Amino acid sequence: MNKQTRILTIDGGGIRGLIPGRILVSLERKLQQRTGRPEARLAEFFDLIAGTSTGGLITCLLLAPGENEWTPACSAQDIVDLYQNHGAEIFDAPLSKRIRSLNGLRDERYEAHGLERLIDERVGDLWLSQLIKPCLITAYDVTQRKAKFFTQHDARNDDKDYPIKVVARATSAAPTYFEAMPGENGRTPYAYVDGGLFANNPAMCAYVEAYRKLAGKPTAENMVILSLGTGQISRSYPYRSVKNWGVVQWLKPLIDIMMAGASETVDYQMRQLFQAHGRSQNYLRLQANIAKDDTDLAELDNVTPTNMDRLLALGVQLADEHEAELDSLVEKLLPIEEPTPA
Repeated sequence: MNKQTRILTIDGGGIRGLIPGRILVSLERKLQQRTGRPEARLAEFFDLIAGTSTGGLITCLLLAPGENEWTPACSAQDIVDLYQNHGAEIFDAPLSKRIRSLNGLRDERYEAHGLERLIDERVGDLWLSQLIKPCLITAYDVTQRKAKFFTQHDARNDDKDYPIKVVARATSAAPTYFEAMPGENGRTPYAYVDGGLFANNPAMCAYVEAYRKLAGKPTAENMVILSLGTGQISRSYPYRSVKNWGVVQWLKPLIDIMMAGASETVDYQMRQLFQAHGRSQNYLRLQANIAKDDTDLAELDNVTPTNMDRLLALGVQLADEHEAELDSLVEKLLPIEEPTPA
């Protein structure tokens, strides 16, 4: 067994999940080559995977069992293909819906039918407790007004187990894009929305969860974290532009600023934490920069083939730029072979 606790975290970001998805393709291929096992899957090399929104959906797919309860069903490439081939079904709104919702101003922009159908096709009747490894997936319950963490390792308790269809739908319910995920746990009603409202970058949540719940109470002393973003938007809002804004003008920029600010803050905290333990090399954050005038690439729901190809190219570029760090990470992810008794 590897003596370091290995954690993967994936930010929220809608269709921009293609960026971390493509990085994971590169990492999985490196692990396959290093182990000589072309059938190897990412989930085998991590002790905990955490995700928010699109990152939560990727987490569910990475950890869904295949032929048996211990074998992952999806490769990283399978997930990228899923986004490319079905992204337009997730973010699909007929003209009548766009008019009725005023393009998201008075109602959610998209019906959830496409997303729900895709989730149902991929995970069926799978439950959280059936995922093959510990995980943490974020959502926010606006009924109870508290953060919700869906965790595989706690799901053995009946009141903490949920259908993956609920988990994936809840973490993906981005306000203004999709309707909240309603339901009832026993007699307690809930309405979940995207966990990006409080943890768009779930790395710190994952760190604390690993310390509290995993064997040995790991800390930065014996932990390796790969944190993947979905693109940092450098769009600025000059004072002369924002000084007279009201609710309507602030709505979209506020979501952008809130998600980016939360992700940046967590990254800062993680870097300081690992540096304080003398383990800076054990924390790797990969985040692509999106130019301030590249409005198409910045959108969470731009599912045109051209835009998705550009997102994939960003993922390839980021993986190439950090190839040496990914190679080093591969060595940290490999199981440590126990010496053969004499």
